[in-house]
Amino acid sequence: MSTPRETRFVPPIGGPMRELLRVAAPVDLGAIDPRSTPGLPEVAAGEHRKGWAREQVALLGAGLGRQQEMLYATAKAAQERPASAGRPAGSVLLVLQAMDCGGKDGTIKRVAGAMNPLGLHIRSFGPPTPEELRHDFLWRVRRALPPPGYAGIFNRSHYEDVLVARVASLVPEPVWQARYDEINDFERELTGAGVTLVKVLLHISYAEQGARLLERLDDPRKHWKYNPSDIDARARWDDYQAAYAEALSRCTTDAAPWFVVPADRKWYRDWAVAHLVRETFDTLALGYPAANFDLGRERERLRAGEAVAGGAGEMNSR
Repeated sequence: MSTPRETRFVPPIGGPMRELLRVAAPVDLGAIDPRSTPGLPEVAAGEHRKGWAREQVALLGAGLGRQQEMLYATAKAAQERPASAGRPAGSVLLVLQAMDCGGKDGTIKRVAGAMNPLGLHIRSFGPPTPEELRHDFLWRVRRALPPPGYAGIFNRSHYEDVLVARVASLVPEPVWQARYDEINDFERELTGAGVTLVKVLLHISYAEQGARLLERLDDPRKHWKYNPSDIDARARWDDYQAAYAEALSRCTTDAAPWFVVPADRKWYRDWAVAHLVRETFDTLALGYPAANFDLGRERERLRAGEAVAGGAGEMNSR
């Protein structure tokens, strides 16, 4: 029996995950194996790969926590002293899309779990409310954007309006067709305002979705996750795959590219997404803001105060 290897940070093989998983138009999802593992190093082979991946995600999470803190600190400093700040502080937004049972909740739990909740901004998008339907489809998305300095996560997103809206014929075709350009304009506006987008499709197979749906039916602890409408959507699998392929093809840009993560293997999914987010933070060249006060003077003030307090303590002990 093999034994676990020493835990240390191991980078992907073959290049950064942002290169290995980035799509190029036109997108053919059928050519991407949902059980494949791009970038996975040889050390992850064997029976211990799941445990190895969890340990790697934990190591990545520690780094993500530091980078998130830098992002938050930079924004806070810019808010408190805008005159001395450099470029405006931005935010990072992870957009997660997937078919039902694709693993969005699990990914958020594993990847975001190591970050500081104070700097996280997580939003989920379900069917539009009556109020949201009175506005354009991007209205509710704008209201959910992370503030400067935050790491945001969208569980589903504005892409539902060219996916569900298309397959379920919720709006006429000319309406959802026009939305691709509206989405590109919207994302161009976001990136211009300092939002760094990480758009990820968690790509699962038809067979894996069926197994996960059955698991939800068999486990009383997962009944709350099941919705009978999931079966209706599953019956339109090919239509949804075509809708996803067109959305990715028409809305992957240099400023806001799409990444497809093979997601049949949950442990690989989490490892790959954690790397994508870490590499995205790395592109921001973050650091802690410099002090805007005299460090030496503040140390002297602190020592003087302690001396006074110490002297008072001696007097009181007599």
